[in-house]
Amino acid sequence: MGGRTVDWLNYHHLHYFWVAAREGSVTRACEVLHLSQPTVSGQIRELEKAIKAPLFAKSGRGLVLTETGQAVFRYADDIFALGRELMDLVTGRPVGQPVRLRVGVVDVLPKLIAHLLLEPALRLPDPVRVVCVEGKLDRLAAELTIHNLDVVLSDTPLPPTVKAKVYTHLLGESGVVVVGAPKLAEALKPGFPKSLDGAPFLLPTEGTVLRRSLDQWFDAQGVRPVVRGEFEDSALLKTFGRAGEGVFAVPAAAERDVRRHYGVRRVGRAAGLRERFYAVSVERKLKHPAVVAISEQARRSLPDSTRV
Repeated sequence: MGGRTVDWLNYHHLHYFWVAAREGSVTRACEVLHLSQPTVSGQIRELEKAIKAPLFAKSGRGLVLTETGQAVFRYADDIFALGRELMDLVTGRPVGQPVRLRVGVVDVLPKLIAHLLLEPALRLPDPVRVVCVEGKLDRLAAELTIHNLDVVLSDTPLPPTVKAKVYTHLLGESGVVVVGAPKLAEALKPGFPKSLDGAPFLLPTEGTVLRRSLDQWFDAQGVRPVVRGEFEDSALLKTFGRAGEGVFAVPAAAERDVRRHYGVRRVGRAAGLRERFYAVSVERKLKHPAVVAISEQARRSLPDSTRV
């Protein structure tokens, strides 16, 4: 009788690999498993033979997961979580692992906006465990296409130069306000925005959407602030702003939280400036319940939200 040979996965091999990846080294895995290093290493090599790809690569004195290793680890994590849930079920222990939501967050997206967008996922009736990964949009889009992420949150749509079969969903948009430490804000508030001419300003780095928008807005207003710093990390920029090193721009949607966290005050609203926020997914229509909740809440919570 003919037919295709079924490839069976050896779960013992997978378990040894999973423990080694989770613990960060084969040596630590041996301690957890109470097995010798040749045994664990041999079992991992057998798994690599079965899937015909290396799972670990050397990095200095340690080991790092290859791209295949990262994917296998994520599947193994789900497999063994499901196994634990099965044992809970048959032994009468409470069942109910949180739904996992893997989110890519573009590194220039303000952290408070990311939290504002993700918060609805954590308020669903069924528990959700959010796993956040930060990076550049093109890399995160690539992770989306191989299903390592469920959604990516971004301040810009995917550019046409990035060849990835994904869809961009506009969540909403917000106006922009300029804020600063109390003493500086009070000094610049009268006559805003002309008062910004020659004033200390903290900016995102060049190449970001907000930076381009601010540069154009300064030109339109006929002002030339003194740039005291440029920052990739929005939280670091705000920390400098709190210390009075310069005023800075934030989405109006996050203004209340920024003022509370950093003790700053509004200088004025940057009329005509808008920031937009997007969800990027492999689905033309959003389906993941947590992502749907994010989309629906964004339409309500962003001051100038636009229907997806």
